Amino acid sequence: MSSLTFYDTRTRRKETFTPIERGKVGLYVCGVTVYDRCHVGHARSLVFFDSVVRFLRWRGYDVRFVRNITDIDDKIINRANRDGVEWRQIADTYADLMRRDVAALGCVPPDHEPRATDHIPEMLALIQDLEAHGLAYAVGDGDVYFSVADFPHYGALSGRAIDDLMAGARVDVDPRKRNPMDFALWKASKENEPSWPSPWGAGRPGWHLECSAMSVKYLGQPFDIHGGGEDLIFPHHENELAQSCGCRACGPEGFVHHWIHHAFVRIDKEKMSKSLGNVFAIEDVLREVVAEGLRLHLLSTHYRSPLDFAAEGIQESTRGLLRAYETIARADEAGVESAELPADSPAAAAVLEAMDDDFNTPRAIAAAFEAVREVNRALDAGSRAEAGAALSVIRTAGAALGMFRVPAAEFLAEHKRRFAGKSGIDPAEIDGLIVERAQARKNKDFKRADAIRAELAGRGIVLEDGPGGTTWKVEG
Repeated sequence: MSSLTFYDTRTRRKETFTPIERGKVGLYVCGVTVYDRCHVGHARSLVFFDSVVRFLRWRGYDVRFVRNITDIDDKIINRANRDGVEWRQIADTYADLMRRDVAALGCVPPDHEPRATDHIPEMLALIQDLEAHGLAYAVGDGDVYFSVADFPHYGALSGRAIDDLMAGARVDVDPRKRNPMDFALWKASKENEPSWPSPWGAGRPGWHLECSAMSVKYLGQPFDIHGGGEDLIFPHHENELAQSCGCRACGPEGFVHHWIHHAFVRIDKEKMSKSLGNVFAIEDVLREVVAEGLRLHLLSTHYRSPLDFAAEGIQESTRGLLRAYETIARADEAGVESAELPADSPAAAAVLEAMDDDFNTPRAIAAAFEAVREVNRALDAGSRAEAGAALSVIRTAGAALGMFRVPAAEFLAEHKRRFAGKSGIDPAEIDGLIVERAQARKNKDFKRADAIRAELAGRGIVLEDGPGGTTWKVEG
């Protein structure tokens, strides 16, 4: 069996993965700050790391998957003040909506989903450890900062020197800081803001602190893999690494062995940004497209490349998905038997090698669709055994990617229902026209029969004549 290799952000090269504990993987992914609905940028992260978890488990690893919820933050407080409600109501509401989106996208839930405000004691202990190591200092009003200049490995993740980071980063000018790059570990209480008691006075934790505390609590230190979007490399993950290594007086590898970051989502080739008005909520997108079609679209671009999110791309992915499900349905109707293959099966080699090569989901998808073509060729040739072997490859790719999970007949029926609801087409009307066409053909009125086919085709309905009669499907 091939070795799993993937690009490590910290070392800036592909590394062969060897887990800290044989057969087990600890994976921590930065989750959502719950102050608004999740958007397609979140969807990319959710779906990509879901494919990582599924693949690692299919490959035989016992994966402990942790994804946090940031439930206290300036954005949450500002949203609560704007809406005239308590901050916790905002956090609870949007955490629930996030979980709904996760389920709709077909993602497995994390093994642990810690919330920042449930781990204040762990964060306070971490700050005290940093103080003991000379890396944290308090200022008079109760704010506590991390001293960047006293941590020799700062910049190890982003690969830039402190001077370069200072030139490129947006930092708040605060004369109380020893260094402009120093970042908040604890923020003193302000009026009308939530706070917790601490040795430095009432306040709340800095954003970066929560992930240091929660990742180590649930996975230990060091753990195997830390993931997130590329926008988190600096400052969030850089600061997280500094905190976690600083309190243990260790080098960068003493916190996390491997870092994985996915690229941005672009909307029609522009970076997604609220200022540009091109941010699309997951729930709004899923009103227009089938969830698995969106998932296929998200995985069709390698995670380290920017993803162009556009209607035509999702439509193309959905058409491909429909073809796959139609093939699976055809095989099911023919009584073809198949099963998910183990990772060490020679027939699963194309899927395994694709995902072992830096989680190359586009190549794994290509292997699945080559198997779709093989199933059809085998069925056309009357070979159920060959069709079953190819269908097993489809099911195996689905296990690694989180695809093809729905029974084919159920998926196709649901797609018809959605199409009918969106287009205003009555399925009973289509069935009536099919009956009328059959009668016209029986009466040798081929002109009328052809007219009915053409009329339905113009409305996106394809008729398929077979031994059992005429059926219809949605085109693309």
